[in-house]
Amino acid sequence: MQPATTPPLVSILQNRSKGAALLVILLPVLLVTIDNTILNFALPRIAAALNPSAAEQLWMIDAYSLVLAGLLVTMGGAGDRFGHRRMLCVGCIGFAVVSTGVVFSQQAWHLIAGRAVLGFFGAMILPATLALIRTAFEDREERRLAVALWATCLTLGSALGPLLGGVLLEYFDWQSVFLVALPFLLPVLLLAPMITESPRQSDRSIDYPSILLSLGAMTSAMLSLKHLATVGFDGQVVIWALCGLLLGVAFVRRQLRLEQPLLDLELFGSSTFSVSIAVNLVSLGLLIGFIFFATQLLQLVFGLSPLLASLILVPGQILAIAAGLAIVPIAQKNPSDRVIASCLLLAAAAFAMMALFETTALVVGVAFVILNASVAAITTVSNDLVLGAVPAESAGSASSVSETAYEVGVVLGTTLIGGAVAALYRLSLSVPEGVPEHVVTAVATLGGAHAVSQTFPEEMAAQILQEANTAFTEGVMTTSAFMAALIMIFALIAYRFLRVKKEDC
Repeated sequence: MQPATTPPLVSILQNRSKGAALLVILLPVLLVTIDNTILNFALPRIAAALNPSAAEQLWMIDAYSLVLAGLLVTMGGAGDRFGHRRMLCVGCIGFAVVSTGVVFSQQAWHLIAGRAVLGFFGAMILPATLALIRTAFEDREERRLAVALWATCLTLGSALGPLLGGVLLEYFDWQSVFLVALPFLLPVLLLAPMITESPRQSDRSIDYPSILLSLGAMTSAMLSLKHLATVGFDGQVVIWALCGLLLGVAFVRRQLRLEQPLLDLELFGSSTFSVSIAVNLVSLGLLIGFIFFATQLLQLVFGLSPLLASLILVPGQILAIAAGLAIVPIAQKNPSDRVIASCLLLAAAAFAMMALFETTALVVGVAFVILNASVAAITTVSNDLVLGAVPAESAGSASSVSETAYEVGVVLGTTLIGGAVAALYRLSLSVPEGVPEHVVTAVATLGGAHAVSQTFPEEMAAQILQEANTAFTEGVMTTSAFMAALIMIFALIAYRFLRVKKEDC
């Protein structure tokens, strides 16, 4: 009879340094991902206070993720050179300072700029957390559990953002959503000296032209998509798209020539790594895009308070934790291609619910449960595959690529799904006769329609709100139907190309 083995979680908690390492790794992940979505619930308040345009509202959400995505690979490489623990500490200090400064924003561009700087420090934090897992947990089962908890925090943070935002906005103004960073970061700074610094590659160099090319390519692509979503197709869309394509090609060619590239393209030689990265991008994009329109449905269309609206999403957050942990034994016994494809089909079912059923708060809550649980399971499996597909010395680069995919997914989720809903809203919106021209411009967003309706007589205001709410709901249903079809196609692609041996899962 073999002696009973200690469960990985018990083993970690019994070791003081490993327990501290787990806390240091998980708290910043929660914070950085909370910041991806916490602003969604504050948008109606911010719209009333700062009067941003439709494009500025999208940039308030995406400036953070765009800078974060553009610098993750750079910061992952910098962590390999200077040490990931050091990068984590610098990132946490900077994040806390800038979060405090953003509360004094007086104009929309102040908030956008502050979010961009937060993205800079967030890019220092995320690659360090996943890379430090390789340093702190050498045992495979402990590492697998740590990755599962890390991935659960990644999706949990994105889902927790609306809940924290709803609670804070029930009692405080919109500035409070930025101060949530402080209680998360203080324990990290106190406990970080207890964990071992990661191995350093002192001979590793940082190629600054590559950084500029990658940021330029991503920014140009996002400008093209945002202009298409908020204004429509014109010459600017084509120009920005061409700029993004040319800068992207230049970036790839430069990486192929460099002895120490910013992005090691050889990592993508593994089909397991490449498909897992694509799955990461798509899954987070789906979650963030859903949250973007769900928060507006709950607060503006259904008229729920921020707190009550956030509570509608709580079951999904609880199921995300359970799914992220429960998927570990399932992934050990079943091929990863089947597990990930099945989870993607569940995500498709969530969007199908939004398209086929009458849109109510209950439908939004149930769809979020299905979607968030499936995304949590996906991230646990895919991140274990990413770390397992590369040698230990490439953990920093691999983790930064994985997290870049997440943040690109966040940007694309807001831009494509949110932009599609916004475009369909404008196309189907019927403004009542007699409304002045400047009001027609103001109702180009759902938040603008609700704000401007307060300046009209009760009958006219009710008519404007009814038209705006109907147009937005129809936009959500049409977009959801299209997304459900696309996810099912992607699930088949993932099943076809994500072929890994059972023992490697």
